[in-house]
Amino acid sequence: MTKLVMLHSILLFAAAASLLLAVAHDVAVRTVPNRVSLVVAAAGLGVNALDGQLASSVFSGGVVFAGCWFCWRSGWIGGGDVKLLSACALLVPPAAVPALVLSTAIAGAILALLYLGLARLLPKGATPRPTGLLRRVWRAEQRRIRRHLSLPYACAISAGVLLTLSFSALVG
Repeated sequence: MTKLVMLHSILLFAAAASLLLAVAHDVAVRTVPNRVSLVVAAAGLGVNALDGQLASSVFSGGVVFAGCWFCWRSGWIGGGDVKLLSACALLVPPAAVPALVLSTAIAGAILALLYLGLARLLPKGATPRPTGLLRRVWRAEQRRIRRHLSLPYACAISAGVLLTLSFSALVG
């Protein structure tokens, strides 16, 4: 394995680990830490610099940021989601950014449908206070689902990135 391929793999691994952290944090407390988006953005810039697409990557990331900023100002998505999706636009090849936005929107629609379905299935009323961390997170999630509160959109963004990178690897 050449050094460039190894560096490429390390950067993608760092981005993947950061996206997993974003998903976990968003599910638990509905925020995406700025550091996570920064790591994904830095990894994406590194990957696209190695591929010789740095300028077009920065441009496409800026376009995604502008569109997401408008959505944030309209109250449609959260600020952490804006930063994470913009960072992910720096991670995928610039030609795949429209596919990233589309696959993220589809994953978000599936997530919304899942939450709507779960809202009908979950029992009404309070549940006993659990002791373990995962059980406490699940209890809080059930409460959010029943009340139709915000979605952990980092899940949809991460799924969109996974689908886009997988498809890009297949056709590229």
